[in-house]
Amino acid sequence: MHFVVGSKLLLIAFLSFSKPVKPAAHHATSKKHKATKSVKAHKHSRVRHHYAEVEANYETGETTPDELVEFAQTLKGIRYRYGSTNPERGFDCSGFVNYVFSHFGISIPRSSSDFEPVKGIDISEAKFGDLILFTGTRSHNYHSAGHIGIVISQPGEPLAFIHSTSGAENGVTVTTMNDLYQRRYIKTIRVFKEQVPVEEEDATTPDSTETVAR
Repeated sequence: MHFVVGSKLLLIAFLSFSKPVKPAAHHATSKKHKATKSVKAHKHSRVRHHYAEVEANYETGETTPDELVEFAQTLKGIRYRYGSTNPERGFDCSGFVNYVFSHFGISIPRSSSDFEPVKGIDISEAKFGDLILFTGTRSHNYHSAGHIGIVISQPGEPLAFIHSTSGAENGVTVTTMNDLYQRRYIKTIRVFKEQVPVEEEDATTPDSTETVAR
């Protein structure tokens, strides 16, 4: 009797443990985790910066544009040297321009990029002593100001400027406006204020204090 009861208990225990276990139901709202991060390509759009233009206001004293250009011409042939304003070591573009103007006590910005917000004039009006601004040639600044020179021609003449270049000339040289510089051109800046001619006193006008003979 005990053997029969014991056998039934063992059979029940065996059947209870042998029932297949149902897998845990996944939550209906569960979502598979996927890598959803999209890698965006960083495009460096080289767009020229736009500034609120300001009027050029430089104190030129008694210096004339002719004097400034004449002095600049004496520096032709000095080699190019990045970051230098010393003629014994060489000039970079803005270093050359700064040295020429400083020779006459005229204070202008050191970097060519500092001229970008300055209001320009029409290139057809460019004349002695004006500054001419170009984009640079390096990848980080070829859509912003990176080169500068001094105009040494007069309106109506082929535009020419003196500058210090790292190009084939590798130093201070005179260049006429060609296709390369035309593509890089930004603006022309008037440094020397227009000289207003003083009207001569009309010699035929009688002095108001003169007594008219009768």
